Amino acid sequence: MSFEEEWGRHKQTAAGSADPSPQMRLNQLPADQGGSPAPGAGAGYGVLAITPPEKKKAANTIENVLQPGTTKAADAADEPTKNAVKAFSGWATAAGLSKAHTHWDDQVKRLMGRLNSEKTGLRGASNLLSGTDQLTGGSFQPVQSKVTGV
Repeated sequence: MSFEEEWGRHKQTAAGSADPSPQMRLNQLPADQGGSPAPGAGAGYGVLAITPPEKKKAANTIENVLQPGTTKAADAADEPTKNAVKAFSGWATAAGLSKAHTHWDDQVKRLMGRLNSEKTGLRGASNLLSGTDQLTGGSFQPVQSKVTGV
């Protein structure tokens, strides 16, 4: 449907309205049974919700569990691989093991970089969004009534 067709349809709908006065409608989520907005309500619209404690917890898990565990697993393969390369010295197997171990180390470095990036991103997003919320909230000034006594 072209813009002109859609615009014409809206104009016809508006012209056929029984109440020609302008109206205002605020978009909001439908209320649940208790009167508060239903979570996840709204067709096609997501909810931007930040949870700094959860982001901090995830970043701490990366830092305190995943990164040390990855380093430990990578280091555990070093000595046995070196011993195997020595044992197969002069064979093509030694060269293959050495090449595979070099590739393994490269992959570990990439994984550690990715984990570090995700950790930094989680902490940065939490700080940025929280700071923006606080800055925006602080920019609203209370409305002063011009009517005395109110």
